[in-house]
Amino acid sequence: MGRAFRYVIIGGGVAAGYAALEFTKKGLSHGELCIISDEPVAPYERPALSKGFLLPEAPARLPGFHTCVGANEERLTPNWYKKHGIELILGTRVESANVRRKTLLTTMGETITYEFLIIATGSRAVKLEEIGINGSEAENVCYLRDLADATKLVNVMQKCRNGNAIVIGGGYIGMECAASLVINKINVSMVFPGPYCMSRLFTPKIASYYEDFYKSKGVNFIKGTSVSSLVFNSEGKITGANLKDGRQLPADLIIVGIGARPNTNLFTGQLTFEKGGIKVNSQLQSSNPSVYAVGDVASFPVKFYGDSRRVEHVDAARRTARHAVSAIMDPKNTPGFDYLPFFYSRVFSLSWRFYGDNVGEVVHFGDFNETKFGALWRSNGCLVGCFLEGGGDDDYVAIAKAVRDKAAVADLGELETAGLGFAVEVNRKPPLSPPVCGGGLKKPVYVLCATSAFVVAVFAYWYGSRLL
Repeated sequence: MGRAFRYVIIGGGVAAGYAALEFTKKGLSHGELCIISDEPVAPYERPALSKGFLLPEAPARLPGFHTCVGANEERLTPNWYKKHGIELILGTRVESANVRRKTLLTTMGETITYEFLIIATGSRAVKLEEIGINGSEAENVCYLRDLADATKLVNVMQKCRNGNAIVIGGGYIGMECAASLVINKINVSMVFPGPYCMSRLFTPKIASYYEDFYKSKGVNFIKGTSVSSLVFNSEGKITGANLKDGRQLPADLIIVGIGARPNTNLFTGQLTFEKGGIKVNSQLQSSNPSVYAVGDVASFPVKFYGDSRRVEHVDAARRTARHAVSAIMDPKNTPGFDYLPFFYSRVFSLSWRFYGDNVGEVVHFGDFNETKFGALWRSNGCLVGCFLEGGGDDDYVAIAKAVRDKAAVADLGELETAGLGFAVEVNRKPPLSPPVCGGGLKKPVYVLCATSAFVVAVFAYWYGSRLL
């Protein structure tokens, strides 16, 4: 038993939805495209899972956050796919792939053949067992990667109002889930080994602001240690956690946010890998010319860094998906993918964005006792990164352009004094000549994560509602 399609997308996350929409914009014909997903629903905006979906009142629910509402485009419901002649194979996992023969074998025993394949399989959450701790299967231990995870988390939260929760991890998922737990009237302790939260992006000063804000909401930060084991009762439910420093914390709920791993096993030994992902060129094309990789699994050239990176963030998923489709359907008119690193978060009343790279010398600006402040990074005489809390749309456009252009910075003291005004001013007048930033950015290679996380864009997306 088998079917043949011109285009096949394996994976049903954010990238699949945006790729599908781009295919239709490029003139896709009925019956040409198939999406294979192990999830039981059509592609949706994953950021909603850690935001609107967890709200105790008027929570976000499908079909409200199907792609592509996160980019202010149309919502792709199951009927939309049907209307456009796109085959959705849901609740089905691909068991094996043969890129030489251009075939996929599903767990249902069906063979799917293709002319072009887009790998959009995303990432999986790192489990406790991978760091030597048992307990992932307990009813009150939760992860947050997909709709099933979010549904389980909501059910557990509803049972432990005014109870105690432990968040393991101090990255994106940890911070966003901690905020949602507070809103649901649950006492929160965050446990992580680092000296401060979001240590891969925040400076100590920026982290201190957010930690103080969270503390004012009742969050307890336990830093510089980690969980060594979980405490079970006779029914197999978690009742607490033992820490490596000897303390024990009570727990009615455990949320684990300790990183992610790309889902690339199907293609090991068949495609070229680099830096933990599938190596692709500036058109998102892999070592096999019929196979493209997008989103979390792709290791692609980032001009801004001067090397290749694998980026885990919703914006990367959207943009790489669109670009890959354009490269497949209109290669002659599709330039190389050019990507500016962009990260963001919204929790409580706070909202920040970051553009570029946090490398080199850093200065802070604004009033950290108020709601609008940030940081600027200079490397090799150029502006290479900017963090801004509480900015407006015009502010974010200005810093994005200044960072992308790598505006020349002669004096660090003047940069600190000017602060946000530096980006605004350099955008008012064109540069006399291109800035020279000798040698490119020098930084250790690492994965940019958003479930622990990061990513790219010139202009920030905003979601327009509290769904996302």
